[in-house]
Amino acid sequence: MGCAWGNCPDPVHVGSVAFSRVRTYYRWLQSITKRPVAISTESTIFIGVAIYIAIMIAIAVYAAGRTHSVDEFIVAGRRLPLWLCTASIIATWFGGGMMIGGAGAAYDGGLLGVIADPFGATLCLFLLGLFFVRIFRRLKLLTFVEFVEQRFGRAASFIASLAGLASSIFWVAGMLVAFGIVFETLTGTPQLVALLGGAVVVILYTTLGGMFAVALTDALQLLIIAIGLIALLVIVIVDAGGWSPIAAQLPEHSFRMLPIEHTGEQWLNYLRAWVIFGIADIASQSLMGRALSAKSERVAQLSFYMGGIGYLLFAMVPVLLGIIGSVLMPDLADSESVIPALAFEHLHPVAIAIFVGAILAAIMSSCDSALLAAASIVSTNLLPFAVRNPSDRLRLRVVRWGIPGCGLVGVGIALNAQVVFNTMLDANLLMLSAVIVPFILGVWWQKANRAGALAAMLAGIVTWIVTSIYYPNLPGDFLGLGVSLVTMLIVTPLTQKLDPPRPLVDADGNRVALDNRLGIL
Repeated sequence: MGCAWGNCPDPVHVGSVAFSRVRTYYRWLQSITKRPVAISTESTIFIGVAIYIAIMIAIAVYAAGRTHSVDEFIVAGRRLPLWLCTASIIATWFGGGMMIGGAGAAYDGGLLGVIADPFGATLCLFLLGLFFVRIFRRLKLLTFVEFVEQRFGRAASFIASLAGLASSIFWVAGMLVAFGIVFETLTGTPQLVALLGGAVVVILYTTLGGMFAVALTDALQLLIIAIGLIALLVIVIVDAGGWSPIAAQLPEHSFRMLPIEHTGEQWLNYLRAWVIFGIADIASQSLMGRALSAKSERVAQLSFYMGGIGYLLFAMVPVLLGIIGSVLMPDLADSESVIPALAFEHLHPVAIAIFVGAILAAIMSSCDSALLAAASIVSTNLLPFAVRNPSDRLRLRVVRWGIPGCGLVGVGIALNAQVVFNTMLDANLLMLSAVIVPFILGVWWQKANRAGALAAMLAGIVTWIVTSIYYPNLPGDFLGLGVSLVTMLIVTPLTQKLDPPRPLVDADGNRVALDNRLGIL
């Protein structure tokens, strides 16, 4: 309904009145919820967590009854609908790394600290939707490594398998560190005990139900995340007296997204932040598994576009909480504990228990996907190196046992990791420097061949290692990416006759149609 010029209400006054009403209601609600309770905050949290875990395991048991083959276990029988696929993508991408590590990075460096995630991570989802998911849905594969083997042979697939396996396991480790930080901050539980307990729960329900269980739990976890995060953001801002008092105390560069110092080293690390997730994770098995699980090409495509938008919106909440926390709690010993600390300071014990559920939902939704991705690579791509033509029954057994096996390795790494965000970034070192160039060119350059791919992988790895040893301040994986690209562009045309490129074929050996493979709505 419009209003004549000069007669419209002052927007500043309207906003002030609205904020005042929200604050009054919140204070009334707070007076009720903060009445004395008979049990401690820690006990309330443990009860809430126990209920949450029981629900996750119940869903996994239900999903297990519908999982009888490798295809059903790894890609949910390729039947995920749009809503479930989208929710699973957002929940998978929005993990403890964002809730704990991303908030901590924003606390320390504002938006410049989180270029890799959520901004680079969001870029990855849109690139996948536009350039890759339609063609991969046609390939009928189980892992991205199968594509590498079809195009470039077993040696290349072995390197890709190791890179993908390392990426997933390091991701698991980062999530387990986040799990430990949350429980230690909010309940005083030793980080080691919390880390091991979280690992047992995630391993259990992922082993039971596979991708279908992961997708179902992801949908529920996303709902819990949304409620917990939005509630905390609103309550913290209201308690602080609104956004204006916070904004007045923020450091000058809190919302800057370009390097402050224009040096070569600064810009290299800045560009590396964009591509470590934005480009390297194009071949992420956790994401590619969703594309392969969607019930159609169109569902796969739309899921990634909707997932990209949803993810960025969700991820900006912990980023804002981290920035706000740098003002309200400027002396935190560990910046990655900012969100649990804000929750402990501003929420009632019952609300804290609900919010802990939100944090655990974020952690588990990423951890279970990474575990399934790692075990899928072991069963689908590494097992054939030990057993020729393994049966479907053996592969299903290996993927189920591969989940606890990879989980134990992740626990070992987590015990030696200190910072969630850095552990996440380190997960993609080998993917960025050695695998992603052959992967992308293998999809979009018909002349791409085995000789060019192997040369690119070797050049990228050598560059990364040499740079890490002699120039540790430079991003060796990012420089490896550049060298890998140049090497493949040079070697491939020179070896066309000696090593003719292989055609793009699906899992049944049939040539794949290359028309309409751009994800255009």
